[in-house]
Amino acid sequence: MSAKVLGFVHTSATLVPLFQQLSNEFLQGIETFNIVDDSLIKDVIKKGKLMPNTAARVVSHVQAAETAGADVILVTCSSIGVAIETAATLATVPVIRVDQAMADEAVQISSKIGVIATLPTTLEPTSDLVRRRAELAGKNATITSKLCEGAFEALMSGDSAKHDEMVAKALKELMKEVDVIVLAQASMARVVDGLSAEEKLVPILASPAIAMKKLAELYF
Repeated sequence: MSAKVLGFVHTSATLVPLFQQLSNEFLQGIETFNIVDDSLIKDVIKKGKLMPNTAARVVSHVQAAETAGADVILVTCSSIGVAIETAATLATVPVIRVDQAMADEAVQISSKIGVIATLPTTLEPTSDLVRRRAELAGKNATITSKLCEGAFEALMSGDSAKHDEMVAKALKELMKEVDVIVLAQASMARVVDGLSAEEKLVPILASPAIAMKKLAELYF
């Protein structure tokens, strides 16, 4: 039997090396390929929400990944989460949201969950996913959502230091209110790496590594 193939669908090229590194770590010997279309996330940000025609394009990318031979498809953007779930119903291979395993882990840790994002378009879908995964697990979760206003704009204009500073400040505030924090965007994970052990009052979960570890367990 030939090696299994994992297809990635990204809305940002910056995530390609990150997931390549995680593939090397958790899925040695697995073939991977990437479909990248940053117009999807740009459209979501511009319109302030996921529009039907954008969702349809997400579905077509997932179908293209299946046609290209993927045995499992991982979609790495939280803003298009609902479209990923639609795509999953139309595919004959597993189609996974990058944030699902993270949401499940958060629900297991505590019922007081914080969700943090730099974009309103990822904050809402991630909070909604955590809420639904908690219900599915039969748990009653209190979700506190926090938006780091202006941090994403800082990152896009090339001021990553300002972005990191704003996210770190918001994280420290949120830690006082909850027992576990979920990062709604993979791009925020490096800020957590920059915090000292003393500053990490509660577990802070980032989706990429958790998703890849879960994929390795379930499918490969």
